[in-house]
Amino acid sequence: MKNIVILGSTGSIGTNTLDVVRHLTNDQYNVIGLAANKQWELLADQIKDFQPEWVSLADEGSLKCLKDRLNSQPDVQLLHDVKTLSVTNSFDKVDIVVSAIMGAAGLETAIEAIENRKTLAIANKEVLVMAGEIVMPLAKEKGVCILPVDSEHSAIFQSLRAGNENEIKKIILTASGGPFYDFPKDELESVTPAQALKHPTWEMGKKITIDSATLMNKALEIIEAKWLFDLDISQIDVVIHPQSIIHSMVEFCDGSVIAQMGLPDMRTPIQFALTYPDRKPVNVEGLDLTKLKDLSFKSPDRDKFPSLDLGYEAAKTGGTMGSALNAANEVAVDAFLNNQIKFTDITKLVKTTMENHAVISNPTLSDIIETDKWARQEANKCIS
Repeated sequence: MKNIVILGSTGSIGTNTLDVVRHLTNDQYNVIGLAANKQWELLADQIKDFQPEWVSLADEGSLKCLKDRLNSQPDVQLLHDVKTLSVTNSFDKVDIVVSAIMGAAGLETAIEAIENRKTLAIANKEVLVMAGEIVMPLAKEKGVCILPVDSEHSAIFQSLRAGNENEIKKIILTASGGPFYDFPKDELESVTPAQALKHPTWEMGKKITIDSATLMNKALEIIEAKWLFDLDISQIDVVIHPQSIIHSMVEFCDGSVIAQMGLPDMRTPIQFALTYPDRKPVNVEGLDLTKLKDLSFKSPDRDKFPSLDLGYEAAKTGGTMGSALNAANEVAVDAFLNNQIKFTDITKLVKTTMENHAVISNPTLSDIIETDKWARQEANKCIS
């Protein structure tokens, strides 16, 4: 039996993770903790289905509503904004922490999970974007396995099983290109939030959908891949693959390219993280190659989508630059969704924040958190 905690249980990754657990056979996986932001009604349904030992809500008003709903279920420990997992009654029993809290909010709990030698299934790439040079050495020191849930990084992780670390020539991250890849550059300025939220292949949360539209999602993945797989940035390529069938590839020194393929369904990489190193049958549609019309690839247009260059720059610079990029982007995306800035201003805002940032090399966790606060203030100043 593996005991699981899901941080971000009401989001896209969280709900898909619970669906995976629901369909895994032989009762080998037990959900003992769930944390969410404020979707208390969905969390109440999850409590009914999975009977966790504790749940947490970050929003105090939502927690009160949940308490009223669960009046007849006193066995569930209710927590407000679980920033430290050790406050729960059952943390010692945890085997896997699924980190799916959007943005920077999941960083401290992810580090705590590693400190306590819990396997970390990581879906919020911001943990490594902000603090990869702290997180990865700590995981090595504690003997903790960090398992990627992102479809692209899971694909790399799976493909790397075909060779040894010293045989890697490069990895190739695939990107759908989002809804605007073929838009004329001069039309991007007038893109609306409603248009940007219509992703052509994936169903995801709002923030990651906007990141996909600006290609900032791929910029974050470049930084994440550098730390997760211990790569030089010269070993990380990006190609546009609109069909989202090949989720990413590894090219080895002998010219062999190993790819992981499948229909775009997040339950596949989620389940592989939960069952690793084994594979089990999964409740998803299989890939029928005869039904594929084509698989096409393009070079990314880095003039029209300059976020990729920002990702490479942050990965190369290291230190606190990843934290600055991530925080500025979170603020910029929120401003765009609230019609405060234009679509094309998102990347401009991130670039300006990065240019104004005094990088701290070899940062502490405190440095990274302070940079996150500074970058948010700086980005908000630019918006004002």
